[in-house]
Amino acid sequence: QVQLVESGGGLVQAGGSLRLSCAASGRTFSSYAMGWFRQAPGKQREWVATITSGGSTSYADSVKGRFTISRDNAKNTVYLQMNSLKPEDTALYYCSARRGSTYDYWGQGTQVTVSS
Repeated sequence: QVQLVESGGGLVQAGGSLRLSCAASGRTFSSYAMGWFRQAPGKQREWVATITSGGSTSYADSVKGRFTISRDNAKNTVYLQMNSLKPEDTALYYCSARRGSTYDYWGQGTQVTVSS
């Protein structure tokens, strides 16, 4: 079992930055691929970024060049650095963990609100 707790959300003006953190329980964190997802009101949850256990990263086109995902296995934590934020980035952001092809563990989410 993996428990995930997100933090770092808040209210920021357009063009600003935030760094989200996701702290994971367990001693096998380094073996999981970690992902960030988001869900805006009235919309489906969408994938934002992934970092594999080996450190490879991938991003949704909507955030490429603005967001950076990273991990610190010594701290059992994954981060999402968000720069040049836009109002359309407003959403509840979740982190998730997977070993196989599906994301099996989810956090409760942290709210990000970007004002114009």
